[in-house]
Formats: sequence, structure tokens, C-alpha cells
Amino acid sequence: MGLLTAAVVGTLGAGGAVVAAPFVLGAAGFTAAGITAGSWAAGMMSAAAVANGGAVAAGSTVAVLQSLGAVGLGTAATAAVASVGGAAALALNGAIKEWGE
Repeated sequence: MGLLTAAVVGTLGAGGAVVAAPFVLGAAGFTAAGITAGSWAAGMMSAAAVANGGAVAAGSTVAVLQSLGAVGLGTAATAAVASVGGAAALALNGAIKEWGE
């Protein structure tokens, strides 16, 4: 893969991940109004509460995802999502190219 192709694919993956993250969180049930009843997020919250004796621990995956769903991505989360999206796009591009050869 050429340098220009890598730059374009990585940039598109990073940008796409940042744009998609709020929609994916909402679709999973992590919303500004709280966790949506019957959603995947509700199942996660229930499992976390059972595991912790009835409460969801601060800083747990459920708590962090709900915070992101409620207030959106901050600077650090945006950078993390962009990095993962870019890396995933590059890996997928490389796998597709290798598979096609």
C-alpha cells in the first residue's frame, strides 16, 4: 500500500469512527436521557449491577459508555476513537488487498 493510500484510508477511517461513535452509542442504548430500557446497554448495566452487588461501579465500562452517551466525546475520547478507527481502516484495507492477491 502506498503512502498516499495509507494516509487517505487512515484519515477516512478516523473521521468515520468519530462521526459514527455518537450514533453507535445511541443505537446501543447509551443516550442523553439515560440507558434505554430493553437495550443492549440495559443488559450490560444489569450484568454489571449483579456482579457488583446491586450497583454499577464508577469508572466501569458501563459507566464510561453512559457518560459518553450523555455528554458526547471529549477531546481524549475523540482522539482515542479516531486512532482506533484509523488503525482499523488500515488493517482492513491491508487484509482486503492481501486477500485479493
